[in-house]
Amino acid sequence: MQKKELISLIDKMCKELLLIIDEQEREATVVQVANYLKESAELITTVEEEKMSLAGYAESLFHNAYEDIAKKSLASYKQTNTNIERLTELHENTLEQCAKSQIDIPSLTNRFNEIQDHMTSEVMRANKVISQLTSQIQELEEKTNIDALTKVFNRRALTTYLNGLCNNKKLPFNFHLLMIDIDDFKQINDKYGHVAGDKVLIYIANILRKTLRDGDKVFRFGGEEFVVALNRVDTEHCIKASNRLLNLIRTNKLLYKNKTLQATVSIGATKFVQGDTPDSLLARADKSLYIAKSNGKDQLHTENV
Repeated sequence: MQKKELISLIDKMCKELLLIIDEQEREATVVQVANYLKESAELITTVEEEKMSLAGYAESLFHNAYEDIAKKSLASYKQTNTNIERLTELHENTLEQCAKSQIDIPSLTNRFNEIQDHMTSEVMRANKVISQLTSQIQELEEKTNIDALTKVFNRRALTTYLNGLCNNKKLPFNFHLLMIDIDDFKQINDKYGHVAGDKVLIYIANILRKTLRDGDKVFRFGGEEFVVALNRVDTEHCIKASNRLLNLIRTNKLLYKNKTLQATVSIGATKFVQGDTPDSLLARADKSLYIAKSNGKDQLHTENV
C-alpha cells in the first residue's frame, strides 16, 4: 500500500467515524467507537489479504452506497406522500362544496376527473422513481463483492475466490469447503413471514463470521445457502469446526417480535484435491449436503475428506 493511499484511507475512516458520532441521537459510547474501529480494521485486513487494488478504494470502503439510495427513496416517499395529501384535501373540499350547494353534475365530473388525473400522474411518477432506485441497487449489487442482506461475501466473490484457488498449480496448504443450508427455511418464511426469514439469514451469517477464524471466508451462495472456505486445516479440525457451528446454531435462539425463532443447519464438507475446478469442488460439497439432509438434517456429512 502506498503512503498516499494509506493516508487517504485513514482520513476517510476518521471522517466517517465523526459523521457516525454526530448523527447519533444519544452520545456515542467508547464501546461504539471501539467497535467501529475494529470493524474498519477487519475491512482493511480483508482488502490486503485479497490483494485488491486500493486505487480509489479509500473513498468507497467506508461509503455506504445503499444508504444513499435509501435517502433518495425516503425523499421520494415524502414528496409522494405530500402530493397525495394535497389531492386528498382537494377531494374533501370538493365534497364539502357539493354539500353546501346544488350539485352541478358536469362541473363535479370535471373536478373529479382532474383529481383522478393528478393522482394517476403522481403514482406513475412514484413508480418511475422506484424503478430507477431498484435498477441502481441491482447495478450496485453486481459491482460489489458483499451480499447486501447478510454482509458476508456474495456468490460473485466466491466464483473469483475459487477460480484463484483452483488455478494454483500446487496448493501449499490443506483447504476444505463447507456447503451450509438452513433446515426447513420455507417453513420459517411461511409461519413468521419473509422479514423473519431475513432476520434468520442475518443471524446465521453473524454466527458463521464470529465463530470462524480470520483466515476463513464466508459466502452467501444463494437463498438460504452459505459456503465456507476453511484454509489451512486438516480433516480433524474441519470436522471439529463444522460440529461446533452445528452446536452453536442449534443451541442459540433468535428473538423476533417477542417470538423465539430457532433454526438448525445441515453441512456438507469436502476437501480440495489437486485438479479440482470450482464446479467439481462445489458439486462434491453439494452432494455431501444432500446426504446430510437425507439423513435427518442438523448434521454434518463429509465427501472425500
